[in-house]
Amino acid sequence: MLSPLETELIGAGAAVLTTLCWLPQTLRAIRHRDVASLSLVTFSAFGLGILLWLVYGLLIGSWPVIIANAVSLALNLAIVVQKIRHG
Repeated sequence: MLSPLETELIGAGAAVLTTLCWLPQTLRAIRHRDVASLSLVTFSAFGLGILLWLVYGLLIGSWPVIIANAVSLALNLAIVVQKIRHG
């Protein structure tokens, strides 16, 4: 059985990896305004899912869930804004 600290570290590692994976796509969308191949419906639905995960994290008080989803939501919204502007 893992200790609570080990469990939180696994969650934090997962949070860092799944959050930072969106950084290259977000930076590319902002720099190149190349969003034609991105689906607004998909990114909007994904953003709603991230928002719900954020709310869940707040309700259970899990900082890895809260921080990861707050950052992921910001990155996702940046892509959605680029899609709406340059779509």
